[in-house]
Amino acid sequence: MKNIYILLSLFLSILSFGQHQTDYTLVDIQISKISTSSTFSTKGIANYINSNFKTDNEKIRAIFYWTASNISYDMENRFTLNSKETSENKMKNILQTRKGVCSDYTEIFNDLANKVGIKSVIISGYTKQNGVIDTISHAWCAAKINNKWYLFDPTWGSGFANNSRFFKKLDNSYFKVSPSQLISSHIPFDYLWQFLNYPITNQEFYQGKTQINKSKKYFDFETEIAKYESLSEIDKLYDSAERIEKNGVENNLILERLKNKDKNISYLRQKTNVEKLNIITNNCNQAINLLNDFINYRNKRFSPTLPDNEIKNMVTTPKQKLIECQNALYDMGYVGNGNSSNLVTLKKSINNALAQTEEHLIFVQNYLSKNNIARKGMFTKKTWY
Repeated sequence: MKNIYILLSLFLSILSFGQHQTDYTLVDIQISKISTSSTFSTKGIANYINSNFKTDNEKIRAIFYWTASNISYDMENRFTLNSKETSENKMKNILQTRKGVCSDYTEIFNDLANKVGIKSVIISGYTKQNGVIDTISHAWCAAKINNKWYLFDPTWGSGFANNSRFFKKLDNSYFKVSPSQLISSHIPFDYLWQFLNYPITNQEFYQGKTQINKSKKYFDFETEIAKYESLSEIDKLYDSAERIEKNGVENNLILERLKNKDKNISYLRQKTNVEKLNIITNNCNQAINLLNDFINYRNKRFSPTLPDNEIKNMVTTPKQKLIECQNALYDMGYVGNGNSSNLVTLKKSINNALAQTEEHLIFVQNYLSKNNIARKGMFTKKTWY
């Protein structure tokens, strides 16, 4: 009898994994009543959720249930990537076809969560099923409910694949899972999104050593997330890449993620440099316009008469601006092949403008050193350009 009790307890504990005390039957029934016309946009679905549910627990359940119940895994396009498609068009297509891959499920889930006022993030990583590491990357979500992070996998929660076919079957074990549980099968590329104070390494994930190990250095993920969110886009990439590499590059999926980070960093660097180049170009044009104003004034023989300091400033101001532009170009990084010729042209323009400015400044300094009679004799019939 004792042995039977032990076995029964074990069986019940296994069943309780991923289950929750809250009964969401009424939520599931209510979200199922949403009109079809409201489901062709995340805005329509979010409006329905906000109108019919009050608590974040109810709202996040409605989001998970609707997403997992209404989207089927697109087996035909599971290896197809379309990174050029905008997020808006992507979600529109998903809601029309009711098909998608893991990134599509998470896109819908995350957008709905944010639209109903729940903080949510999309997590990229890789998974392990039945002790076997998957060969393709995966995506799932995290949402903060009542000030605590939980994990959601609407893709695995929507059904399962067998012999290249997808079978719809709601799986609640991937709804509102604690980070310490899901880490046994899902590991993010960036350990920041493990939401664990003692993150596990990729090697430990391979070995199945996913239990909490408090002998490790304590990691305050809440503080680190806040720091991360305050960073610029490019600094976020640097910060994340450092953690990914630190956690061990154990497979090609992790390596590809690092390469992708580096590629995005290079892209943002170039984008930032092009933006800087545009600013320098505008500043240079302003300086040249000021210089042209002086040249026009000189061609009019300094008429009408201005105070000496204003005349001097008409030359020194554009000169200073041109020097600032020139110095900024020295620190200019790669701007792409398409902008290289523009960079060279701009450098030449600045050098030519500075040479002209210096010539005019010498004239002004000479002019200001003379009395009024001598000043009039300095002007010739020559026109300056």
